[in-house]
Amino acid sequence: MKLTDTHCHLYLEQFNDDLAKVYQRAVDAGIFRIYLPSIDWNSLQQMEKLHHPEIEFLKMAGIHPCDVQHNFPLEEQKLFDLCNSKEIVAAGETGLDYYWSTDHIKEQKESLHAHCRVAKATQKPIVLHNRESTTDLLDIIEEEQDGSLNGVWHCFTGSADEGKRALDLGLYLGLGGVLTFKNGGIDKFITELPLNRLLLETDSPFLAPEPHRGKRNEPSYIKLVAEKLASLFEMPPEEIAEITSANAERLFHPDTQSS
Repeated sequence: MKLTDTHCHLYLEQFNDDLAKVYQRAVDAGIFRIYLPSIDWNSLQQMEKLHHPEIEFLKMAGIHPCDVQHNFPLEEQKLFDLCNSKEIVAAGETGLDYYWSTDHIKEQKESLHAHCRVAKATQKPIVLHNRESTTDLLDIIEEEQDGSLNGVWHCFTGSADEGKRALDLGLYLGLGGVLTFKNGGIDKFITELPLNRLLLETDSPFLAPEPHRGKRNEPSYIKLVAEKLASLFEMPPEEIAEITSANAERLFHPDTQSS
């Protein structure tokens, strides 16, 4: 089984003590490619420490909405220069987050618009964080959509109707540990959505799937998400792995980038 983790913060300090073992478990689980979203400008430097002969690491550049207040106004030219390089496969993660704070909504929206502009100008996908801000997020994507914007709603936790709206706006949906939660709700309708627009992710070290919920997440756990999705679609996990990895390639075009 060849799996792709499309959203993983493996460069964070939570992995400092056992990174080699985390690598090995990822390889044993079948992971061959991991996408690394930025949280802030320092993320790209932290990603430089990640190397493994059997895993391809691909970088994204962006400012997380929870870090916008520390990076505002956004250095849009800097973001453009980064995303315009072959080393960067996507703009993100960006988006909106009204859960942790509603003090900087205006700044979050301005940052998201800037990320959208850069994504379109550099022909790179956008990677979207969303927490308690779905309507505003999708409204901004609709406003920015000129036919050239695509990307992924990472850690999709919306309703069926919200998922369909996101798909209509050119987005893919990233599925992680929440899919395995008994109260997650996504499992009730996910088969109503097209499999060729779904991606697998961990969001490590956050949101570990069952039976590891509440503990540190890691890339190898993506196999549990794949198995859950396979059971819902009544397909072999190997086929789910193949389809979702192909979806990621279609969105991010990793072969045109340098790892």
